[in-house]
Amino acid sequence: MKSRSPLVNRIAIVVSAVVLTSIVSMATTLAVSKSIEGNATAINLAGALRMGAFRLLSHVAGPGVSSTSGHNIADLASQYEFSLKDNNITRAIPITEDHPLAKQYRYITTYWEQTLRPALQNHTQGMPISVDMLAATEHYVGSVNKLVGMLEQRTEARIDLLHLIQIISMVFSILIIIALFVDLRDRVLKPLRKLVSIATAVGEQDFTRKANLKGSDELAQLGSAFDQMSSELALTYYELEERVRSKTEELKKSHSALQLLHAASRNLFATHDLCSGAVPMLQELEQLLGIGPIRLYLHDKESTEPVQAVTTSSVERPFYCRDHHCNACLATQEVYDELPIEDHDGRRLLLPIRTPGTLLGTLEVWYPAEKGLSDTARRLLETLSDQLATAIFLERQITEEQQLTLAEERTVIARELHDSLAQSLSYLKMQVARLRRLNIDGEQKNAHEAILDELSTGLNSAYRQLRELLATFRLKLDTPDLATALRKTIEEFSGRLGKPVNLKFNLPPQTLSPNEEIHTLQIVRESLANAVKHADATEIFVEVVFESPQVKVKIRDNGKGLPEDGQPLNHYGLIIMQDRALTLGGQVTVQNHDQGGVEVGLTFVPKSRHLIPTETSDT
Repeated sequence: MKSRSPLVNRIAIVVSAVVLTSIVSMATTLAVSKSIEGNATAINLAGALRMGAFRLLSHVAGPGVSSTSGHNIADLASQYEFSLKDNNITRAIPITEDHPLAKQYRYITTYWEQTLRPALQNHTQGMPISVDMLAATEHYVGSVNKLVGMLEQRTEARIDLLHLIQIISMVFSILIIIALFVDLRDRVLKPLRKLVSIATAVGEQDFTRKANLKGSDELAQLGSAFDQMSSELALTYYELEERVRSKTEELKKSHSALQLLHAASRNLFATHDLCSGAVPMLQELEQLLGIGPIRLYLHDKESTEPVQAVTTSSVERPFYCRDHHCNACLATQEVYDELPIEDHDGRRLLLPIRTPGTLLGTLEVWYPAEKGLSDTARRLLETLSDQLATAIFLERQITEEQQLTLAEERTVIARELHDSLAQSLSYLKMQVARLRRLNIDGEQKNAHEAILDELSTGLNSAYRQLRELLATFRLKLDTPDLATALRKTIEEFSGRLGKPVNLKFNLPPQTLSPNEEIHTLQIVRESLANAVKHADATEIFVEVVFESPQVKVKIRDNGKGLPEDGQPLNHYGLIIMQDRALTLGGQVTVQNHDQGGVEVGLTFVPKSRHLIPTETSDT
């Protein structure tokens, strides 16, 4: 069973004290009044005993039996003794034998029985009263007077005691009431005023006031609860203010980031260079969100590992860099060491860059482990990944459309050449054949044969060049990347050579435009055709590498090499390759290799990298 609270206990104690005081006062008053009940009657009866004693004395001194009463002295003495031992008198006498009032009453009764009554009964009726009898009677009356006085004193003492009890009860009640008011003032009213003032202060957002109530009663507990509540409210209010402030800051950052993403989306779609369009925006986003570095990897189906395409911070110039005058992503070693990367307690977030059904790449975001990444920042980065996915997808789609358009244009040109120039050359070859069948005798026969041989050689060369042009115009990339087309070409010439052709390829994705890819592929095919047809080679090596900012292509065989005059057997093919190299803005070199065979070299700078001077290519 739960015990009562201290405040209720104090109230119960006060009420109990008042009730107990009242009960004690009433009980003692009742007891005292009960103890003096009948004392007045006893005093009256005792006072009458004095008159009765003198009446007996006068009766024995008279002439004889009273004519009025008809009683003799013996009867009167018996009646007097009955009055002496009346119950009203004996009830007023204490039961305790050693009490002075009890002793006095015994003394009177003994004196009556042993002295005064025998003297009255033995006195001769009508005889004068002796001095001894009178003295005995007076002594007896004096003893009765003393008894009456003692009864009066005892009654007055009881009345004084009753007054004293009432005064004590009244004083005690007043003290209890005063103590109750003081206790209510100190333990109830003052704490309530403090609690009300605290409640008012809390309503005015003032959490500094404290009750500081001591004790274990309800108000003290309530005061402690108010103090704890105000402290918790102050902490909660502070936390809410901090949360509002942080949310406000976060919203400001989000707003700035959204503006940045909006501007970046236009730049991404306006420029075809992913690096120059994304790096400034990513660096601003890093400053806004307190993250970084950010790296973008593109997925290439010809490569098992993703290829890095963009980074916001790097110690060395990335291999895919197109503008060597741009230092946007370069950082000193000291600055780079402070970035939250894997070696410096950083955490990584990987976001897929995808369109429906196609994974284009991965966005790698590093952020401090102790700070973490907020949900708002994560959503912004997800929005960024969607924008990058759209930009990359559109760029690839544009590239594929350019390739298809270029292939269609070349097909049309090839068809026109075939329908016009090819038929004309075929007609001329037939006419030369007819001339050979003519029988021409005489001195002009040798000259005639020489002219026919020159015409036949010229027509064959022109016809072969036309076939090469038709093959070039009809050549198209079945895939949006040069690597696949090169591998298919290598497979084709490996079959014609009878041995595998070695290929080394490390060109980054999206390095070349569709037109540059076509020309590069055709130069490789022309070189492979010359090596297979004319060099009698048993091994052929093809190398297509990227040494920023240049693309370098080498085709080397172990054949018989070039003639001593340095001119290749098929100089028309060399002329076509040189024209293609000029179209690419580069140059072609054909020379004998130190270890034997011929090496064809192509070096050019892609159009997207023409800002880079050629002399900086080795830096």
